[in-house]
Amino acid sequence: MQRKTILIVDDDVNICDLLRLYLQHENYDLAFAHDGSAALNKFREIQPSLIILDLMLPVINGWEVCRLIRQESDVPIIMLTARDDTGDKVAGLDSGADDYIVKPFDPREVAARVRAHVRRREDAPRPSPRRIMIDGLTVDLDAYEVRHRDVVIDFKPREIQLLYFLLSHKNMTFSREQLLDQVWGYDYAGETRTVDVHVQRLREKLRGRNRTWRITTVWGVGYKAEDC
Repeated sequence: MQRKTILIVDDDVNICDLLRLYLQHENYDLAFAHDGSAALNKFREIQPSLIILDLMLPVINGWEVCRLIRQESDVPIIMLTARDDTGDKVAGLDSGADDYIVKPFDPREVAARVRAHVRRREDAPRPSPRRIMIDGLTVDLDAYEVRHRDVVIDFKPREIQLLYFLLSHKNMTFSREQLLDQVWGYDYAGETRTVDVHVQRLREKLRGRNRTWRITTVWGVGYKAEDC
């Protein structure tokens, strides 16, 4: 089994050495950073299994480091602080932290929480890739990309969402209002004609690339992707 890597971010070398002593016994690989900028660089370099993150860091504080990491990853983050302050805890959790430990701490408790978070992440079901492949066409909603036989086609994000939704419900008819609800969101305040415009763009960009299916107009109702 591949060993897990824990990234410890703290400008206090004594804290780092204490955590090293206890976590090495748990058979984790350890990496260290001593300021917020270095923490972000190290995170992107090693993609750790968990991060122990001090709040009071030089260069970039822990709250901002946590917020930036959350834009890229759901890696578990345990925050450390020297202040037992409810406001700090709330701010830390709001910025995306999974757990909170106040200094001075019992390193055995930290090790136990690390084990729990790593195990919980391992046990969590992995989301299936949001990708549809049909007739040489790949619609990847995670990457926001459409390819035809490995050639990227220039699709706008909303066009990709609409195409993915129609292909995910092939041979089912949807009204313009339903498509607005499902693809644009219930708070969309524009006209239903925007659906017609997007469908026309899809047809133009897919011309010659969808030989076994097509986007059909169901007169008086709406649209569907159906087998030819």
